[in-house]
Amino acid sequence: MHLQDILSDIEHIAKTTVSKEATAIDQEGKWPENSIRELQQAGLGGLVVSKELGGHGFGLHAIARACEILGQVSGSVALCYGMHCVGSAVIGAKATDEQKEDFLKPIAQGKHLTTLALSEPGTGAHFYYPQAQLLPLSEDQFILNGTKSFVTNGNHADSYVVTTAGVDPEAARDEFSCLVLRNDTPGIAWGPEWKGLGMRGNSSRSLLMKDLLVPSHHLLGDIGDQLWYIFHVVAPYFLTAMSGTYLGIAQAAFNEARTHLIERSYRHSGTTLSQNTILQHRIGTLWSKLERTRQLLYHATLEGDKEESTAILPILSSKAEIGYTCVDVVNEAMTLMGGIGYSQHSRMDVLLRDARAAHVMAPTTDILYTWLGRALLEQPILDS
Repeated sequence: MHLQDILSDIEHIAKTTVSKEATAIDQEGKWPENSIRELQQAGLGGLVVSKELGGHGFGLHAIARACEILGQVSGSVALCYGMHCVGSAVIGAKATDEQKEDFLKPIAQGKHLTTLALSEPGTGAHFYYPQAQLLPLSEDQFILNGTKSFVTNGNHADSYVVTTAGVDPEAARDEFSCLVLRNDTPGIAWGPEWKGLGMRGNSSRSLLMKDLLVPSHHLLGDIGDQLWYIFHVVAPYFLTAMSGTYLGIAQAAFNEARTHLIERSYRHSGTTLSQNTILQHRIGTLWSKLERTRQLLYHATLEGDKEESTAILPILSSKAEIGYTCVDVVNEAMTLMGGIGYSQHSRMDVLLRDARAAHVMAPTTDILYTWLGRALLEQPILDS
């Protein structure tokens, strides 16, 4: 299928299934079961899985566009779907024949949902410093101990891409590893769902791993490949999925404000808000801010899909810039809509709460700008 056909299918699902459960997702903190299953059943779970394995074989640009569409209707759905796509890309990056059969083909068939499990208590936004311990028991088996936090899709996923430290608690970064963990692994336990201000439907939970036995063929790549995965797959795909999601939220807020200015009229004069010069100027400013950020993201992802070495710079800056754009556009849109926009349980209420997550979700905006500066100054991206 062509990308435009894929995006048309996603837009149809967004306007139907996602739209129907969007309110419950936010108000009840409900995981978007219907929306995610509909996307899988439509063959969209394999967006980034290779065509040889039954997927669509797309990359960063497709994820950005898909999450942008979904984000306009529900930030939670975009986040859940985006994390599945990122996890799929990580599994597929160096997949063995067995991993292709066990994970990637079922993902492409819409029978398997995956996600990331990187963050941990105590390391905060520094998700690339895992403390979870992976110890070899034999040639065929590892034992895994640790806790992961903020796991999007929670216990609804079928597998989790997990990062771990080396055998030695003082292990160097080049000993950190990456593996895929099945949901049905005996001993897995879950903490309570995290109750966020926004993004309430992503079922973010803590994953508790105590003496879990993991087959050695679930190791992704080789021992010590974690940093390779972080910078070659996790960071670009994760940042892209998040950028697309928050771009969609900003676009939704802009659409709400524009419609309000066109339709809202004064009874005493019969004029509409759209005829006010100051408001014309302000909506034009918002459109310009939104569009230039969108073009930065599109440029970044197209360059990334061509595997250009310089793509990391616009990819890093895209998520940071979109964080500011999303919060600013949503906030300004609410101001333009006055009391109607400020109403509790209104569409703008949801968008404002969802938008605020853009800055706090790792890598945070401050970290991204620091990484960008280090890259520009030819310094190591990670601190020592």
